[in-house]
Amino acid sequence: MALGHRLELRQGQGLVITPQLQQAIKLLQLSNIELDAFVEAELERNPLLQRDDSDNETQRDGEADRATENLGLDAVSDSAASSQMDAVPDDVSPGERATGDGHEAGAEQAGGQIDWSRAGGGGNFEGNDGFESAMSRGPTLIEHLTDQLAVAGLSPARNAIAAVLIDAVDEAGYLRADLPEVAGRLGCDLELVEDVLAVLQGFEPAGVMARDVRECLALQLKDVNRYDPCMAALLENLDLLARRDMNGLRKACGVDDEDLREMVAEIRALTPRPGAAFHSDPPQTLVPDVHVRETPGGLWHVELNTDTLPRVLVDQRYHARVAKGARSDQEKTFVSDSFASANWLVKSLDQRAKTILKVSSEIVRQQDGFLAYGVEHLRPLNLKTVADAIGMHESTVSRVTSNKYIATPRGVFELKYFFTSAIQATEGGEAHSAASVRHKIKGLVEAERREADVHSDDRIVEILKESGVDIARRTVAKYREALRIPSSVERRRLLKEAC
Repeated sequence: MALGHRLELRQGQGLVITPQLQQAIKLLQLSNIELDAFVEAELERNPLLQRDDSDNETQRDGEADRATENLGLDAVSDSAASSQMDAVPDDVSPGERATGDGHEAGAEQAGGQIDWSRAGGGGNFEGNDGFESAMSRGPTLIEHLTDQLAVAGLSPARNAIAAVLIDAVDEAGYLRADLPEVAGRLGCDLELVEDVLAVLQGFEPAGVMARDVRECLALQLKDVNRYDPCMAALLENLDLLARRDMNGLRKACGVDDEDLREMVAEIRALTPRPGAAFHSDPPQTLVPDVHVRETPGGLWHVELNTDTLPRVLVDQRYHARVAKGARSDQEKTFVSDSFASANWLVKSLDQRAKTILKVSSEIVRQQDGFLAYGVEHLRPLNLKTVADAIGMHESTVSRVTSNKYIATPRGVFELKYFFTSAIQATEGGEAHSAASVRHKIKGLVEAERREADVHSDDRIVEILKESGVDIARRTVAKYREALRIPSSVERRRLLKEAC
């Protein structure tokens, strides 16, 4: 067969990801903080962009009206840019809730001896009186230690060593510096550095400047004159305490049951993080992207948080002036590219806001039972269900729900929190969401008050099946571990000790 060259023309369709489309996709998945930083960079780079800082109340009201939507009304239509973005595939698994309320949807974490979990604090987006005062900055741990050093009366040489050691303290209050390395760097004896450290370990709060947990607890016990050989033996066997091996601890410490219980109670009253009360940086508030309120008519009103939306505009007058003054081809190209980029950014920001509102409204419509009655009424939901309902691609919904938060009457949640897997119901009933099943397991464990009330995983399976949840034992064990709930054997032991 002879080989040769020839020209052919073929016609076909394909998706071209232009730089502008890539920018629009990038904007869609940015959080409000990342978006603000991106817009600031564009304002510095593009001379035709201008921040709209107008305080005109009429303009603000008009923007708020355009950014709100009542469920039950027609959805906001997408532009051509949204249709292009919908065609880009991207599989992102749903994430977990970031912040919860203090009721049905509390954040699960271990806490206390018998209270297996504590409810996290989430707030309504209204009624934040006094919030700024609660956020006022206090002294940092390093500042607190430096103030004590100023009145310690050390010599200049020791004072210099102490300043270096204080600078190496982390937020928990632990010394994160190697003493021989500090001595070599400062050109002094290791004994002198250790002497200075001993002085610093006498500063407040008790336990600060320790190099590990054992030393931290020992310093706190010495501060209250409770550090004796028995306590020293207990601190040397903290691994036994973590396993709750009371027989091994009793032998290691050489005490009876009553003394051991008192010693363990004293250890539990101490803090392993003495510097936790101090913060080097002020806490960051979580600003929601969307607000949800219930209207008097019983509908859920969804609106964008306009405070998080950067407002930029194209300076048409400046563009006309510089376009007229451009002489060389390079100058004309720069002006043209800047004008096109500015226009595309303004359109992309507007499309991003509409898409977030549209996705959030559909999520609220799907999860209205959760908003009205709590986490037990959270429905199974996936990206495809929302995408099909609003006519978008799953990848668009995934990007919209990444790093976006919604403020509801039940707290502030990440949008991905509302996407949960389904657990089949018995006798062909309506499926249950994984989040609601975890909440039921948590409620069963919290109701345990005596050893006889403790439910094994098999018993929890039976109780859930009686309530219509078809679940396997290994799934119950997985959810229990995710909630940081000990096993039934461990819970019985703790309840016995509490009695």
